[in-house]
Amino acid sequence: MMTAQQAAQRGIALMDLTTLNNSDDVATITRLCESARTDFGHPAALCVFPELVVWTKLELERLGLAAIKVATVTNFPEGHANVERAVAETERAVAVGADEVDVVFPWRALQAGDSDIGFALVQSVKRACGEVPLKVIIESGELKTPELIKQASEIAIAAGADFIKTSTGKVPVNATLEAAEVMLTAIKNSGQQVGFKAAGGVRSAADVAAYLTLAEQIMGADWVTAEHFRFGASSLLGNLVGTLTGDSGPAEIKGY
Repeated sequence: MMTAQQAAQRGIALMDLTTLNNSDDVATITRLCESARTDFGHPAALCVFPELVVWTKLELERLGLAAIKVATVTNFPEGHANVERAVAETERAVAVGADEVDVVFPWRALQAGDSDIGFALVQSVKRACGEVPLKVIIESGELKTPELIKQASEIAIAAGADFIKTSTGKVPVNATLEAAEVMLTAIKNSGQQVGFKAAGGVRSAADVAAYLTLAEQIMGADWVTAEHFRFGASSLLGNLVGTLTGDSGPAEIKGY
């Protein structure tokens, strides 16, 4: 049985600490970077808008945190079906130095019965990424049914996704354990080296423990590392540090 402290410690190292608000500026990023330094380690990555990638990298270097990866988003948050636009956004993100790209799958098109455009978009964006890892956001809370969540997961994996991710964090229902189980099972059944990211709504050590336990049951304990598993969150870091220190932890940065 995982304790809250064990879950908190592991959760910090598996986190993509995120701010994706329209009001974000360099001051927001400076605060985000400063919050990433804790007495219990640091997140795996910071996730910011493409135009703030360069500043994020500069601030991390200034703070001695250059080991933290900088992720960004494309086709975000709408998940439109314009392949050329998604590719162009991704090319710009890679050009400014993003270490990872999270692209939104065209989930509305899939709901409407078009499974081809999702494959084409992910495949083309993956090509634009080159060696940069690609996380595909399927927006599981909007797809709703296990059948569509499974289908989107399988399409993204077949098209070359390095990770599949639950949510943008911009819709009413984001990560759920039910969706996570469907997505992790799709990864398991694919036989591919694809990771999983639970994003939006993961706020406590208890939440972290539940997702880690599920992932270990399906994929095995050795699989659950930052190379294969991430949490996308904003308020989670402060809450996990609070769990480890017995107080409220550092101020939250509202990213989701």
